Amino acid sequence: MENPLSSAIPPEAPACAADQGSLCARVYRLTQTDWLSRSADELFAHAVVVLLIIVVAVFLRLAVHRAIHRLTSGAGEGRVPTLLRPLRDRAVRTLRDAAPLMVERRTQRAQAIGSVLRSFSTILIYGVAFVLILGEFGVNLAPIIASAGIVGVAIGFGAQNLVRDFLSGIFMMLEDQYGVGDVVDLGEATGTVEAVGLRVTTLRDIAGTVWYVRNGEVLRVGNSSQGFSVAVVDIPVGHSADVDDALEIAERAANAECAEPKIASKVIAPPEMLGVQSVTAEGVLMRLTIRTRPGEQWAVQRAVAAEVKTALDDAGVPAPYPFGGRPGVAGPGTPAV
Repeated sequence: MENPLSSAIPPEAPACAADQGSLCARVYRLTQTDWLSRSADELFAHAVVVLLIIVVAVFLRLAVHRAIHRLTSGAGEGRVPTLLRPLRDRAVRTLRDAAPLMVERRTQRAQAIGSVLRSFSTILIYGVAFVLILGEFGVNLAPIIASAGIVGVAIGFGAQNLVRDFLSGIFMMLEDQYGVGDVVDLGEATGTVEAVGLRVTTLRDIAGTVWYVRNGEVLRVGNSSQGFSVAVVDIPVGHSADVDDALEIAERAANAECAEPKIASKVIAPPEMLGVQSVTAEGVLMRLTIRTRPGEQWAVQRAVAAEVKTALDDAGVPAPYPFGGRPGVAGPGTPAV
């Protein structure tokens, strides 16, 4: 007996349209389109695979980003982020004691590294998914990959300064060359670091000027906030001064000043009198050094220099020329040579 449904199918319909329950027959009944009906099974299979690739890529990206967030979080609560634990942390003891600076330093470092990892993972996962989808539709990937390589080379040449800035910023973050709160010398700019980014470092100099320095332009970094610092105090006296007495007075005054509570917390070693540094036509230059906590050398230097100057004046040690008169000629309050 003839199937009434098959008799209703036009003669120009594809052969698969006569298969009851098939996807081809259903599509043909809905669309009455020959080519779409013949390709229904293949299109459906490809669509399922493409949808699966997209779903896997999205969930994989979310999982990777969540893992990166866990690795880089914790700086705001005062903890060292897991991602930074294997890396060397050169933050100084005084910076560790200054909680806000320490938190900001670690937060910026972790956020910068996490941002790079998230961007890299997104490009990698979605790039692989895009290639798999094109391959599923039978697209020849060789010309596309070759064209992408040429475009990448052209962009690399055109934006080489930008690429250099980012690469320098990444290595600077990984090596912890400097961070927020450090006093650094970047060549043209010297000051306290206020912000660290992958492309630009922001610092403020002693005059209050804010400098924006591209990381790729930094050829060398002088960091005064790592390990320890040294306060160098130069003490000039006149030629008629008794050098041994002057050295003893200066060293005694320096030790007394370093024992003061406001200075003692900044000093990590007693003053060291180096002796006569140079002899010039104006007088004799003596030098002593004091090892201090990082970044505290200038405050210690100013305090000790003032105390030594007062002690020398009280002891009547002659000042150098021109304050103590010309060599061989008596000046105000200065005995003749």
